[in-house]
Amino acid sequence: MLTLSLTFDHRVVDGAPAAQFLQTVSNYIQDPYLLLV
Repeated sequence: MLTLSLTFDHRVVDGAPAAQFLQTVSNYIQDPYLLLV
């Protein structure tokens, strides 16, 4: 198990894109093969 966290400035980035980015990073960690495709 790995805990991921993300810090960002709400004045620049909305929460939804930041959450999507963190989910994408999580997907790549769970399945590194996706990085090769």
